[in-house]
Amino acid sequence: MNVAQRLRFQSLRSPMQIAIATPVEKYRAGSFLAGIDRKYSTTTFHDLENRSSSIAVGLRSMGIGPGKRIVLLVRFGEDFITLVFALLKTGASIVLIDPGMGRSNLIRCLEAANPDGFVAIPVAQAIRALLRHRFPNAKLNVTVGRTAGILPSPTLATLEKFSASDYKPVETNSLDPAAVIFTTGSTGPPKGVLYTHQTFNHQIDQLVSHYGIEPGGADLSGFPLFGLFNAVMGTTTIIPDMNPIRPALVDPPRLLDAIDQWQANQAFGSPALWTAVGKYCEGTQRRVPSLKLVLSAGAPVPPRVMKWMRSAMHQEGTFHTPYGATEALPIASIESRIVLNETAAMNARGAGTCVGHHFSGVRWKVVAIDDGPLASMSQCAELSRGEIGELMVCGPVVSTTYVTRSEQNAFHKVIDSDGSLWHRMGDVGYLDDLERFWYCGRKSHRVQTGTSTLYTDPCESIFNQHPSVYRSALVGIPAINPELQRPTMVIEPWEGSSQKKPLSPSVLKAQLRELAQSTPLTSEILDIHIYPKSLPTDIRHNSKIFREKLVPWVMQKS
Repeated sequence: MNVAQRLRFQSLRSPMQIAIATPVEKYRAGSFLAGIDRKYSTTTFHDLENRSSSIAVGLRSMGIGPGKRIVLLVRFGEDFITLVFALLKTGASIVLIDPGMGRSNLIRCLEAANPDGFVAIPVAQAIRALLRHRFPNAKLNVTVGRTAGILPSPTLATLEKFSASDYKPVETNSLDPAAVIFTTGSTGPPKGVLYTHQTFNHQIDQLVSHYGIEPGGADLSGFPLFGLFNAVMGTTTIIPDMNPIRPALVDPPRLLDAIDQWQANQAFGSPALWTAVGKYCEGTQRRVPSLKLVLSAGAPVPPRVMKWMRSAMHQEGTFHTPYGATEALPIASIESRIVLNETAAMNARGAGTCVGHHFSGVRWKVVAIDDGPLASMSQCAELSRGEIGELMVCGPVVSTTYVTRSEQNAFHKVIDSDGSLWHRMGDVGYLDDLERFWYCGRKSHRVQTGTSTLYTDPCESIFNQHPSVYRSALVGIPAINPELQRPTMVIEPWEGSSQKKPLSPSVLKAQLRELAQSTPLTSEILDIHIYPKSLPTDIRHNSKIFREKLVPWVMQKS
């Protein structure tokens, strides 16, 4: 089934329910608390279904349909959500990419995707036209916004004039391509992941079932992809007043006022977003009692952030951290009560971060670490409980292939003897006796010293216990022997430290070296550097640390 058919079902079930709410006036701090609601433009499920169908008819008239690959470069909001469903209804596959990855990376990725056209804002269309030799097949182009008479026609406004009643569903197989979604490139060049309609449908089913999401709720969507899921789950999407590619810079009162105004019962955001919001709530005692479900993904969530948010939301609410990757999502999940009452204490001792039990339909195993390609599952040596190795997963939410940088398929995709496909996550960790996975870091980030192998998450957890440390990053600095590395810890001090007076860098380093010697896990880490600003992080969630950028900085300092 074409995943867009789910939108039609929601429009028939609750035609007048608000599907999308977008702020239209300038934010005034504390306006809700003062009894003045902020103005929003709203779109019902009926309107969203009809508008997307009208645009789909217009797109089909241009020749956009099955077999076509169309880049969508539109800011997150009502137009973005509408255009995703319009393109899906045509049977075309959508190329979705984070514009925050930088112009050179963006252009390289789009060139590799070899698109048949662009549906994009004027500035993106202007760049495409300037670099048309990089996109020789991009003939089907639509401008979303004013064209000034020099950009391609038609425009979105032109397509909306077609009649929704002329829309005829395109016959779609569940394994037909629906989208190409790029990885963030936090551990290498971004890769284009193929999503089929089956992938999307299984993802939605898993989210609804596991988290008990029911139609009629309202979600503050701090991540664009979840805004799309909302529309087919019967949930109102509240567009947050924030830059979606800079969640760490969110202004907490704006989000909290929106939650209150709409009585939102759920919200999705990155750990960086909830760190900012949770810290604000803790400092101001702000509460949002309507909030009953919080989801956070992209990186491990610090227990202190869970504690802050649990105090701010409904007392019976839940805070979940789903685990996965662009290539396989969702894979596992854990709720904050289990973390705060059990696994956080183990994490503080260097046990890694527990991501919980796997979702139904997902299989997983931990195998011996191997940096090369694997031709078959017979080459994988499965490890016993408690042994650290690489995680492999299999199931209907696991993508089957990379459509750009396809040489990476040999390193990540493995076919079993029964024909099932397994994906190598690139994450290392172990399974405990309860069949829970404990994340210990990325395979490519492990540090091999010659006497031992150090993993990022367990080592950083030791350093993160210091009250002056906001976060830390273990990196391996090349040694004389190219196969060995010198373990080095890079520290980002925490402004919210409980220390009465900030420690000088020399005193902080001395205390951290003493802390490192308190456990065999970190006793080899003698080099410690204080980073002068926020550690570099991924573009999508602002949470995964870009360790590759830290190595040259450390080498320059040494």
